[in-house]
Amino acid sequence: MQAELCDLGLFLGDFVIEANLSRAYSLFEFMPGFVAILRGPDHVFEYVNEAYRELTGLRQFVGNTVREVFPDLAGQGFYELLDTVYESGEPFAARSIAVKLEREDGDRFVDLLYNPTRDANGLIDGIFVSGYDTTDAARAEQRWRALAEFSERLRLADSPNSIPYEAAVILGQSLGVSRVGYGTIDDPTATLYVDRDWTAEGVESLSGATQLLSYGSFIESLRRGEFVAIEDVRLDPRTSMASEALEAKSARSFVNVPVLEHGRLVSVLFVNHAEVRHWRPDELELIKDVAERTRTAFERDRNESARRRSDARYRTLFDAIEVGFCIIELKFDSDNRSIDYRLEEINPAFERQTGLHGAAGKWVSEAAPGLERHWFDLYGSVALTGEAIRFENFAGVLGGGRWYEVHAFPAGNLGDNRVAVLFNDVTARKVAEERLRELNTTLEASVIERTAERNQVWTLSQDMFARANLEGMMSAVSPGWTRVLGWAEAELLSRPYATFMHADDTQPTLAALARMAETGQPTRFENRIATSTGDWKWIEWTVVPEAEGRNFIAVGRDLSEVKTRDEELAIAQEALRQSQKMEAVGQLTGGLAHDFNNILAGISGSLELMSTRLAQGRIAELDRYISGASAAAKRASGLTQRLLAFSRRQTLDPKTTDANALVNGLLDLIHRTVGPAIEVETVGAAGLWPTFVDAGQLENALLNLCINARDAMPDGGKITIETANRWMDARGSRERGLEPGQYISICVSDTGTGMPPDIIARAFDPFFTTKPIGQGTGLGLSMVHGFAGQSGGTAKIYSELGKGTMVCIYLPRHAGSEDVQAVADESAAIPRALGTETVMVVDDEALIRMVAVEALEELGYNVIEADDGPSALKLLNSDARIDLLLSDVGLPGGMNGRQLADAARVKRPELQILFITGYAENAVLNHGHLDRGMHVLTKPFEMDVLARRVKELISANR
Repeated sequence: MQAELCDLGLFLGDFVIEANLSRAYSLFEFMPGFVAILRGPDHVFEYVNEAYRELTGLRQFVGNTVREVFPDLAGQGFYELLDTVYESGEPFAARSIAVKLEREDGDRFVDLLYNPTRDANGLIDGIFVSGYDTTDAARAEQRWRALAEFSERLRLADSPNSIPYEAAVILGQSLGVSRVGYGTIDDPTATLYVDRDWTAEGVESLSGATQLLSYGSFIESLRRGEFVAIEDVRLDPRTSMASEALEAKSARSFVNVPVLEHGRLVSVLFVNHAEVRHWRPDELELIKDVAERTRTAFERDRNESARRRSDARYRTLFDAIEVGFCIIELKFDSDNRSIDYRLEEINPAFERQTGLHGAAGKWVSEAAPGLERHWFDLYGSVALTGEAIRFENFAGVLGGGRWYEVHAFPAGNLGDNRVAVLFNDVTARKVAEERLRELNTTLEASVIERTAERNQVWTLSQDMFARANLEGMMSAVSPGWTRVLGWAEAELLSRPYATFMHADDTQPTLAALARMAETGQPTRFENRIATSTGDWKWIEWTVVPEAEGRNFIAVGRDLSEVKTRDEELAIAQEALRQSQKMEAVGQLTGGLAHDFNNILAGISGSLELMSTRLAQGRIAELDRYISGASAAAKRASGLTQRLLAFSRRQTLDPKTTDANALVNGLLDLIHRTVGPAIEVETVGAAGLWPTFVDAGQLENALLNLCINARDAMPDGGKITIETANRWMDARGSRERGLEPGQYISICVSDTGTGMPPDIIARAFDPFFTTKPIGQGTGLGLSMVHGFAGQSGGTAKIYSELGKGTMVCIYLPRHAGSEDVQAVADESAAIPRALGTETVMVVDDEALIRMVAVEALEELGYNVIEADDGPSALKLLNSDARIDLLLSDVGLPGGMNGRQLADAARVKRPELQILFITGYAENAVLNHGHLDRGMHVLTKPFEMDVLARRVKELISANR
């Protein structure tokens, strides 16, 4: 539509120049295309419009010749073209022709028309110059070609190792830079290793090792994952001190794209240029796109899901572009004459623009019989010569006869007989051009006829045109408003235009109009406009001020389909993330079911055999089955604790702990566990800070790590347990997923086999194990990681194949003083009641309540029981003696165990309370911070453990 409007404007301007210059100039100012009027054989500027000035920059036009205004056009042939048009009287037209102007953003591409003008005597007196800036489209096509060629090279690549060089070739040739390459980085030494790079002629290769710190501090930006684009190394603070060294390497300007894995810099794509360069946004986008495609393709073999996402992105682009596209395979006869071609691949735009449906995979002789001979000859020349061509031609059998603008280029290697074709249906433009030529030959056509044609554009355009003032009212609107929004013209002209805007968009829109009025320059913005049905539509606006400054012209385009596609893409991405979450849940539940089935089989089997032996009167064998069932129950308890640790829901009893003392106290058990073939060494930090953790769970975690270290050293070796104080700054804490601050570390290292990166990445996953079947649940490391996270810290693995592994637990420093905890003698006899102590037991599980009540009564305690909070509170509010409240946390009746304890302490402030729970209800237990006299015991528990805790808590009140 823009091209049609431009062509119609050209003719209208040519005619109106003869009739009324002032009115013509006013019209030209609002045309989307550029216009200039030249007079005389020296081509002196008489007029240029705003679009022409935007294209060429600030210059002194009126009264000066083309050669004076544009010395930078010398040698490009434009002077000679103007001379030829003036002398011959024949118009000149070109599409997407390159123009080299002194602009920071490089060459421009334009659709150009030189049309001679004549005086009243029919003599040529000047040239009417018009056209359209097609730079964005041309650059988009160049980018598409580069990406299409890169995709083809990826398809034909022999191995992933050749992909980085193919990327370098594509970028180097497309951007015209000095050097492009892809290298790996050893982050600790800041060393770049390059196997092969692409260089322009005379430019030194960077193959080998390069110390990046010798060339500035930009590696810090790369480590943060930042895209680095430097136009002049002398001016950027990251490179100014090393600019001479960089320039010696032909890198006066450069772009770096980092690749990070697990938060570490592992490789970089680099683009170097020997001169100062203003990197255009489309160039940076191409570099980013190629870098991403390179990384995706390079990792294709080890990450199939990444390949599928890459294919999806390509397919989205392939399907979304409005340009028709196909890849064809040509068939030649014995004389090397193209006689047919097969449509290997087509996009949706192909079907829309040709009207051929279901043509993919078919020969064109079948899909479009009768297609003209010139199509076969043109595509055949591309396949045989390997040279791309651009042309316009007519296809009589497609869509009732259509004109197409075509760009054909080789797809693959010479001899493959495969050609890629990009095309656009330009029938409307060709019709408009033909009509323009007819109008140019019939100058006697009336102004009324041409005005009607202009009105037709106003009337039929799908875009919304309006003339409005800065006071807030519109004076004219096109029918497009009614088609898009449903409002009648009278409604639109009678209300302030701000009343049609969404409330959130009103101020930004009015601010944009104010800036336009202040600067006198066109501007663009988006906002939501109400429809007559009460819905909202996103509209993209281009507004241009009129010369007098009070009114402006606005052109709006409906973005509803674009926004809908964006929303559909976001929904698809969310569905993918949900699928990945469900896969992880399936893995967890599958492993859990397997282990619990084994445990339940042991328990149920033992109980069945016990029932059988009792019936047979063979009670001598019962101890064996009782022991088996008890062992299976303990295994279930251990598995549950590990699952709770992994999920960070285990019940913790944190206390201020000296990690050095804890490690020293655990040494004997570690020595017995790992055996005599393993040497165990401890390195305790002097002045180690205390930490606030559950000491028993920390001991379990360290014992797990030592067992894993032992299993990694089947032939013997050395385990080192080391503690240290750690100050975590912003970078260090970010690498470990922690908040900045003070921590202690407890690291267990071995001299074993080590782990590759892919195993490290999965080591903390639940049920993941590298041990043989039956020798591990796969929950040990996940328990360590879950416990550390629940305690406010984290766990990290550092390993190298053949050299060993180190697992570090990071825990927050505790500012309080260290508590000295007495160790209970578990081998002593179970303590009994003195005969007067009373315990209240509250649990909604009848079996657990019965077992606890009987066990306590066996030990001589008076026991009061209740099955919910309200009934228990009535007894607690009575005068009955109660020395200890033993309560489950999750209770029915609208009152949980913590609420019951708080209510009981209103009347009995010194009452000792012992919570029993299957997992840590953090909100109920106040995230592990309980009031004085409140304690926690984790289900399941042994009765002797319960008895000792009850006796300990009752004695504490005396």
